[in-house]
Amino acid sequence: MVAIPKLGRVVMNIKLYYAPITCAMVSYVALTEAGANFETIPLNFRKAEHLGEEYLAINPKHKVPLLTVDGRKISENLAIVTWIDAQFPDSQLLPLNPWNRAQAYSIHGWCSGGIHPYLRQINNPAKVVDVAEAADGIVTNSAAAIYESFTIANDMLNGRDWFFDHFIPADMHFFWCYRRAKQFELDLERFNHCQAHFDRVSERPSVVEVLELEKSVQAKFAF
Repeated sequence: MVAIPKLGRVVMNIKLYYAPITCAMVSYVALTEAGANFETIPLNFRKAEHLGEEYLAINPKHKVPLLTVDGRKISENLAIVTWIDAQFPDSQLLPLNPWNRAQAYSIHGWCSGGIHPYLRQINNPAKVVDVAEAADGIVTNSAAAIYESFTIANDMLNGRDWFFDHFIPADMHFFWCYRRAKQFELDLERFNHCQAHFDRVSERPSVVEVLELEKSVQAKFAF
C-alpha cells in the first residue's frame, strides 16, 4: 500500500490594508486569532493615501479593511471574517451551530450597519449635511441612536463575558464601536456591561498586539 502524504496548509500571500483608529483592526484581530501569516499594509488617511491612484486602483471603495489573497480581493469586515473562518476552521472564529452562527452574523452586521454609521456622522457631520447650522442636530440624533444600541448591547452582555460562549469577531467589532464612542464626548457611564466587555477584549493578546501596532503606525506617520 502506498502511503498518501498529508497535505499541509496551502501557503497564501495574505495582505491586510489597514489604517489606525479604523475598524480594520477587526480583521487584523480575526487573522491573528486564526493564526494566519499575513502582511499589514498601513495607509495614512491624514495624507489621503486611501484616495491616491495606487490604492484606488486596488480598491475603488477607498476604504479599509481590504484583504488580498494571492491578488484576489475581499472588502468589508464581515466578508473578510467569513473567509478567515472558512480558511482556518480550527480557530473556531465563529460558532459552529448554524443558528448561533447566523446570530453572530447578525451582531456583526448590526455593528457595521447599525452603529458604525452614526459614529461616522458624529466624527464628521459635514459629510452628511452641508448646512453648518444642522451639524449639531446630526450629532445629537446620532448620539441618541448610539445610546439606543448600547442599551440593547448592555442587556445582551448582562451576566456574560462575550456575546456567545467564546470570543468571536463580533465582540471585536463591538469593541471598536465602543472604543470609538469613548473618543467622543458621549455619556457612556450607564453602560456598565459594555464597559466590562470592553475591558475584557482589551486584555486579549491579539487586541494588545493591534493596539501596539496602531501606536507604532501613528508614530511613524507623525514622524
